[in-house]
Amino acid sequence: MKDLFSALCLVAVLEGLFLFAAPLAWKRMAEQLLMLRSATLRTWGGAILLAGLTTLWWLRHT
Repeated sequence: MKDLFSALCLVAVLEGLFLFAAPLAWKRMAEQLLMLRSATLRTWGGAILLAGLTTLWWLRHT
C-alpha cells in the first residue's frame, strides 16, 4: 500500500512539474488532444499502460 501511495505522489509531482515549468505548452498539448478521436486516445493509453506495467514488472523481478 505504501508503494501505491508513493507512486501516486510521484504522479502528482510530475504533473505539477509540467504545469509549473511549461503551462503554455501544456495548454497547447491539451488542445491537440481534444482534436484526437477517442479510439486513438484509448489505443495510446493502452499502449502506455502496458509499457508501464511491463517496465514495473521487469524492475521488480530483476
